[in-house]
Amino acid sequence: MQKNASVAIIILNWNGKEFLKKFLPSVLNTNYPDFEVIVADNNSTDGSISFLNEYFPQVKTIVHQVNLGFANGYNETLKNIQADYFVLLNSDVEVTPDWITPVINYMNTHHNVGACQPKILSFENKNRFEYAGAAGGWMDKYGYPFCRGRLFDFCEEDDGQYNDIAEIFWASGAALFIRPNVFFEMNGFDPYFFAHQEEIDLCWRIQIAGYKIVVVPASVVFHVGGGTLAQGTPLKAFYNFRNSLIMLAKNLSGKQAAIRIAQRLLLDQAAAIQALASGKWKIFMAIEKAQIAFFKWLFFINKSDLAKAKKPKEFSGIYDGSIVKAYFINKKRKFSEIVRYKK
Repeated sequence: MQKNASVAIIILNWNGKEFLKKFLPSVLNTNYPDFEVIVADNNSTDGSISFLNEYFPQVKTIVHQVNLGFANGYNETLKNIQADYFVLLNSDVEVTPDWITPVINYMNTHHNVGACQPKILSFENKNRFEYAGAAGGWMDKYGYPFCRGRLFDFCEEDDGQYNDIAEIFWASGAALFIRPNVFFEMNGFDPYFFAHQEEIDLCWRIQIAGYKIVVVPASVVFHVGGGTLAQGTPLKAFYNFRNSLIMLAKNLSGKQAAIRIAQRLLLDQAAAIQALASGKWKIFMAIEKAQIAFFKWLFFINKSDLAKAKKPKEFSGIYDGSIVKAYFINKKRKFSEIVRYKK
């Protein structure tokens, strides 16, 4: 009889005691023969570790002495874990009992797949896709991310329209299945990102290395969203805008990167002006600070050879157009309206 692949489910926690109390039981109720649950704590101050020690002693804990953020928090944690597969799971996710098996079965038989995600639905409205991943992440030609089932802040109802296994551009960090050898081959997440879009950058690098990223919708989880940093906050906007520019600089060849970054800077300025016109001056300032931070990274912090041409490749999950135009000008609200999509 073939041995079941071992799975390590790693939850990175920062002041998420209430989420752990609410959602950890569903994770422990996972119907899979060989899994371990580890909570890595980013120096929480809400008593998360003492709570876990008292009420969930079967859960292994790893405690960081400072808040390392999502990116380096996972980088440091995963160095100390042995398993056939890693599952990086947000603390604000409720899982279904059989969420592990469909993904592991698929990855076991498709060895060129480096990372996967389940279908991610909203915890508050279980018939609607959730912002952070939905039915698989895509990206437009200017580096703006969106999903099958989610364009900007509009999330579609789930009526099975994206229930097919599909290649995608990025898998959500809210519930990311990844092969350990692939994670370490890529040197993990970029620690400079701290939080937000680090999984998109990682998935891009995984594809450059020749692996595929896939969504397996037979696996279903429910995500609260904004559990650590709520949508629409200036800090979240700062990380998203800064990290997206860095990602373009890192993963495109020199000439193409220069063109795309110039275009993105103009588009981001338009977003900043729109925010200011709407009275969201803190978001306006966050975008301006993000652009300054990007140039600081580009000229003073980055150490890699950005001009080096990347391996030519046809990537999955790329929309050769502008999602901004499709959404705000053409008023498209569904993934299937802008991407020629067949089940």
